[in-house]
This record gives sequence, structure tokens and C-alpha cells, in this order.
Amino acid sequence: FPLPRYVVMSAGTGGTSATLGRYIRYRRFNTELVIVDPENSVFYESYMTGDKTLTNNCGSRIEGIGRPRVEPSFTPGVIDRMIQVPDGASMAALRWLENQIGRKAGGSTGTNLWGALMLAKEMHEHEDNGSIVTVLCDTGERYLHTYHNDAWVQEKLGDITQWQNQLPSP
Repeated sequence: FPLPRYVVMSAGTGGTSATLGRYIRYRRFNTELVIVDPENSVFYESYMTGDKTLTNNCGSRIEGIGRPRVEPSFTPGVIDRMIQVPDGASMAALRWLENQIGRKAGGSTGTNLWGALMLAKEMHEHEDNGSIVTVLCDTGERYLHTYHNDAWVQEKLGDITQWQNQLPSP
């Protein structure tokens, strides 16, 4: 499947997703742009309601993505679908990835991966086929004291077992 069925990515400012979405449409690819959005970000709600004036009092705990206000570069018109991703699910996905490939990743990678895996599960349940492309954004080495620290995760996010149990077994 050389042309992806889905491109999954998170939005920091929304600029990269807007560029990808415009390109997918310009080339008329049969590819859907799916944006994943962490807790405390207003992008998902803005996408669903069309309200670009939304704000939130706190920002995302997933560094680099999600915003407490809608950025001017966020372009809902080129997005086919959005998925809200709980922060615990992002942590579960980045730990799952480490078990699979032996490398640590950052939180935004976990958010992207969660969305990609949920789409893969959905495709499997509907007996659909195709490829899914996502972005592995960052190495996890800088997050050893946060996302890769069990005590930090427990204190800030609580038990992530419910999300870990939704991921494929190794």
C-alpha cells in the first residue's frame, strides 16, 4: 500500500498538519489526515465546534503538542478526523514502543502512536487494509525523569494500566 490510508500526527501549532493536509488535497491522494490531540488541548474542541476563540487555563502535559488556545496556523478544513488521546494512553504507547524496538520516545510520539494503533485496530475490526503513517517525533532520553519515570507518571497521571491493556501484546 504505497499511498497511506491514514497520516496520523499531533499538532503543536498546527502548521505542519496544515501543510500536510493541503498537500494531500492538492495531490488528490486518497489519504486521510488524522490529528491526535492530548488532554488539556483546545484543538479537538475547536475542530468539533468550529470555534477558533477557545482557550483553556492549563496546557498539555505532553511537551510540544496541544495548546491552551487555538493557534492561527491550525487549519481544521484540511483535517479529515481528530482523535482525543488521554495522557495515560500516550505514556502507555511510548512504553509499548520501547518494548517493541528497544528505544525510548517522547510523549508526542506516544500520542501519535496511540492514534495510529487505534486506527489499525479499527481497520482490523472492519477488515479494511492499507498503510498508516505517523511521525516518531523525538527521543525519550530527555524525559527520563518524567515520562519514563514510574513515580512521576503515577503522581501526574495515575495508573496507566487501562491503556496498556488496550495495546497489542508483544
